Amino acid sequence: MGAVTLISFLWLLLVVGYYGCLGCLEDERVGLLNLKASINHPYGTALSSWGGDIIVANCCRWERVTCDNKTNRVIQLELGYIRDQNLGNWSLNASLLLPFHQLQILVLYGNALTGFQGLLRLKKLRVLDVRDNGLTTIPVLSALPSLKGRYLSKLEVLDLYDNSLMGSVPSIIGTLNRLKSLSLGYNNLNDSLSIEGLCKLSDLEELDISGNGIDGNLPPCFNNLTSLRTLDLSRNNFKGTIPSSLFSSLKLLQYISLSHNSFEGSFDLTLLFNHSKLEVFQLVGDNKNLKVETENSMSQHPLFQLRVFRLSECVLNGESRVIPSFLSNQYELRIVDLSNNGIIGDIPTWLLVNNSKLESFSLSGNQLRGPLAFELNANPVYMKHFDISSNLIQGEIPPDIGSILPNLLALNMSGNALHGNFPTSIGDMKSLELLDLSNNNLTGLLPQHLLRGCISLRFLILSNNNFDGNFPAESNLTSLSYLFLDNNSFSGEISRGLLKSSNLEMLDLGNNSFSGQIPDWIGNFPKLISVVLSKNYLEGVIPTRFCQLGELQLLDLSWNKVGMSIPPCFNLSNMKFLHLQSNELTGDIPNVLSRLPSLYILDLKDNKFWGTIPPWIGSLTSLRFLLLRGNELHGSIPLDLCRLRSIRMMDLSHNNFSGSIPPCLNNLTFGAQDGIFLTTDGFASFLLVSNLATYSYESQISLYTLYIVIQIGRSNEAEKVDFTTKWRFESYEGKVLSIMSGMDLSWNNLTGSIPPELGDLSEIHSINLSGNHLTGTIPETFSNLKAIESLDLSHNMLNGQIPPQMIELNNLAVFTVAYNNLSGKLPERKAQFATFEESSYEGNPLLCGLPLNRSCSPLTPPANSDNEEKESWEGLFLWSFGGSFGVAFVGIIAFLYFNSYYRELLFYFIAKNLTFLQL
Repeated sequence: MGAVTLISFLWLLLVVGYYGCLGCLEDERVGLLNLKASINHPYGTALSSWGGDIIVANCCRWERVTCDNKTNRVIQLELGYIRDQNLGNWSLNASLLLPFHQLQILVLYGNALTGFQGLLRLKKLRVLDVRDNGLTTIPVLSALPSLKGRYLSKLEVLDLYDNSLMGSVPSIIGTLNRLKSLSLGYNNLNDSLSIEGLCKLSDLEELDISGNGIDGNLPPCFNNLTSLRTLDLSRNNFKGTIPSSLFSSLKLLQYISLSHNSFEGSFDLTLLFNHSKLEVFQLVGDNKNLKVETENSMSQHPLFQLRVFRLSECVLNGESRVIPSFLSNQYELRIVDLSNNGIIGDIPTWLLVNNSKLESFSLSGNQLRGPLAFELNANPVYMKHFDISSNLIQGEIPPDIGSILPNLLALNMSGNALHGNFPTSIGDMKSLELLDLSNNNLTGLLPQHLLRGCISLRFLILSNNNFDGNFPAESNLTSLSYLFLDNNSFSGEISRGLLKSSNLEMLDLGNNSFSGQIPDWIGNFPKLISVVLSKNYLEGVIPTRFCQLGELQLLDLSWNKVGMSIPPCFNLSNMKFLHLQSNELTGDIPNVLSRLPSLYILDLKDNKFWGTIPPWIGSLTSLRFLLLRGNELHGSIPLDLCRLRSIRMMDLSHNNFSGSIPPCLNNLTFGAQDGIFLTTDGFASFLLVSNLATYSYESQISLYTLYIVIQIGRSNEAEKVDFTTKWRFESYEGKVLSIMSGMDLSWNNLTGSIPPELGDLSEIHSINLSGNHLTGTIPETFSNLKAIESLDLSHNMLNGQIPPQMIELNNLAVFTVAYNNLSGKLPERKAQFATFEESSYEGNPLLCGLPLNRSCSPLTPPANSDNEEKESWEGLFLWSFGGSFGVAFVGIIAFLYFNSYYRELLFYFIAKNLTFLQL
């Protein structure tokens, strides 16, 4: 027993001696354990392999730790993304790194690090990677001037990408004269003058200051950085011209990115033709004021062979607008993006022949014409992204496109003039995730092979064509998330072929000829965000299974024959947009709608709802659009509507509302300071991203990796609202909808006067009170409606004068007060009131002034005096009386002369009276 104990003790000493002599130093082992405790504070569990039993006491064997093979000193710590994000932000005490005298590489990216306490006293450090943290300052460098030559003097790589640095570039960075790679990308540095300090770094090979919003011109001193091979200036706010001298001395450049700035003037791309090492050139974004020339050089044979060439949204090659001819001598291209340049001519499919490793090819938004024809020897087997959308391409889609581009991830040919049938060979594209053929003239049936073969398809966008028939009954689109078949000629019942697409998030079958019942199995798709079935011939009731769609935000069943009412289980808390216009819904407005707290749009127009507006309507505080036009609603306009403070449009027209207009409607903002843009979630900013398979750019810093980035053709599902303004029933959508506002109470039975408080609605664009029984005067406060564009008060019983102050309404385009009882002089014909014609005022006989043909001037009196006027009237009366008497006397004499009976009777009467007089 004693012998065994002795042997065990000797073995323990041997192990300890071995790892003590050949393992890491004890002070570094303890230092690592202290560093682990700091990273895990207060309750993290990262780096669980550090420490433990004596066999792993050698810290050189610990994960993420690298030691020198000879000295066993720690030389590298790879601690990226090691701290649990739930632990929140933290600050590192720099003294914890003091034991590591030989440390050369320190990686701490992605750890919610907000700062360092103290100085990094690391004389051997070459690489410091603290990207993707929350650093607001660089205290590790702030005291360097007094310690120059002692600490961090050997630093070659400094990566501060994606932190929270603000203002100026720290001047101390300019003193790190051995620095070769520097990334300050995606911070909040905006001082253009401070970046001139970087020009002192003569050994700098890589510089990334992208994504900062730096304003001003490019510093001319950048051409002093003659060792540069990587320059990324993208996503700032640089202005002015791109100086030609910038690249004249930078002959070693391999990577140039100038994208997403505000450059102007001219830029001659041929100045780079002598840069033999150039591989990547990127200049994309809104460059509408930048003229780029590629045809100025006598030689169209540049010394470089590009891998990535992105040049979009600029004025390319002046009036000729030709595709850059130097591309015919490029054979190593992986990405070509020439979108939105106004290029004319045919599709340069020869690029696919010359560049067999081409992976992304985008020519969208140009003016290319002719048919799409692939050359026989084209073999683009690596092609993942092919985009020729928004051009003028005609003809049919090549029937063998599926075999020519078999490995496509995204195919976008939308917005052209393509015709013919759907190519069956597209069904051979097993990797296809996005197919957009919308806005063409394609016809015929959808091939069964498409729905069976494209098993990876996530986006199928066929809107605005002439496809007919029905959706195939059998489908294997198990990955399908977004299906847009709207504005075609599909017919019949909605096919059950969609049942396998359980991941469906958006379904748009609007404006077709589908008939039958609304399928209840749509309620089996738990991820659905948007369902649009509008403008079909669907009938029946809203299925109760729709109550299971807990993620649903948009439901549009408008312009069908849906009857009865909304299911009482319709308790969808995420619902934002509900469109049920022009159906056959009846009864009271359903109380179940009160359980939709997120509702932005409630559109019940043109149904058969009756009863009153329920009091719970005021609880829908998120409501922006309340559209109840064309029903049989009655009663007074409830005061509860005054609680809808976020409302933009309220349409109660063509109902039977009575009583007065509530003055409290002035509490409604009608869109004031409300910049919300009405779209459904999940699709508005979707990008399809894929790595390049045949090329990568090597860099010591975290450059924006060269991905294939695919913007989905249908960028968002913007809302649309119909509203009457300026005498027209119009549709508003997108950005226009986000700024439009209005109130329509027309063609009801409203009485009383117009509340002066409505003049407080200074942000409203349209008010329509026509077709009621309103009395009283037009409020003078209406002159405060500064944003009003359309004001209709016609067909009422208003009286009094039109307030002359209303000429101050400079945005007023439509104004009518026709068919009232208004009187007095019309407002002066100035500003907008100079544009209104007689029709705006007709039906008011007591109004006068232009443009009416009624003068407001009084009648001019005669020149004689009042006495003369009186005498004149007296004389006229006497002459008239005398004339009348004479005519009557002569008439009586003539009558007696010709009638003997009455003549004798008269004489008898006279004789008798004379006898009486004699007595």
